[in-house]
Amino acid sequence: MRSDVADYQVTVAPNGARRQKCDHPELPITLPELAQTAAACQAAGASTLHLHVRDDAGGHSLDPGRYRAAMAAVADAAPKMAIQITTESAGIYTPEAQLACLAALRPAAASIAVREMARAPEIAMRAYGLCAEAGTQVQHILYSPGCIAQLKSWYAAGVVPVAMRDVIFVLGQYAPATPARTDGLTDFVAAARALDLNWSLCAFGREERACLLAAIQAGGNVRVGFENNLETPAGTMLKDNATSVAALVQAASEAGHKLKRN
Repeated sequence: MRSDVADYQVTVAPNGARRQKCDHPELPITLPELAQTAAACQAAGASTLHLHVRDDAGGHSLDPGRYRAAMAAVADAAPKMAIQITTESAGIYTPEAQLACLAALRPAAASIAVREMARAPEIAMRAYGLCAEAGTQVQHILYSPGCIAQLKSWYAAGVVPVAMRDVIFVLGQYAPATPARTDGLTDFVAAARALDLNWSLCAFGREERACLLAAIQAGGNVRVGFENNLETPAGTMLKDNATSVAALVQAASEAGHKLKRN
C-alpha cells in the first residue's frame, strides 16, 4: 500500500441539534425518517450513526425515552450499525442534565464536548467515571486548542481515564458562520500525534469533503452529514445524507483509500 493511502471509517451525522426541514426537506427528524436515513447511509458506507433526537416541536432533546425509541428504530432498520448518542447541550442543557442522560441510558457510545463539561468539573469527573463503569465508548468533542489543552490536563489529573483516547476535531462552526478550511487541520493532527489519540474529523460548510479527504490521508476517521453541511463542493444542495456519504466514499476510493465497515 502506498504511504499516502489509508484505511478509514465513516460516521454519519444526519441532523444535528439545530437544523430544520426549512433548511433541507430531507433532514431526518421523526423516528421513521431517522431509521430510513440510517439504513440508506449504512448501505452507502457509514458504519456509525451519530444520533440526535428532537422533541415534539422539533427542538434538540436529551430525553432518554426518545433516545431509546430512536435507537430501537435504527437498530431494526440498520442492523450492525453502531449508534453513538450525543450529549450536546446546544445552549439548552446543563452538565447535570447531560450526566443524567448518560446515567439513564448507559449507552454503548456517546460524544461529550470537553468545553461543555468544563463548566462543571465535578460533574465532568462523575460523567467520565460513569462512562468508564458502563463501558461507554466516549468520543471527546474538541473545537479548539483550548479544548485539547483541557483534555490533556484532565488526563493528568485523572478526571478523564487515560484509556478514553477517542476524539473528534471540529473545523468551522454554525454561528458565527465559519466554513471549514483544510489548512485548519494541521494543529489538530499534531495534537493527535502528541497525545496518541484515535481521532475523527467533522467540518462545516461546502469544503467538508475536501477537509475529510485530508483527514483520511492524515490517518483519521471522518464524520459526514447534514449536521455539518448541506452542499456539494460546487455549492448545490445535496439530495440527502446517503448521497453525501456515497460521494465521500467515492472520492476516497478514487484517492486509493480503503473503507472499513463494521
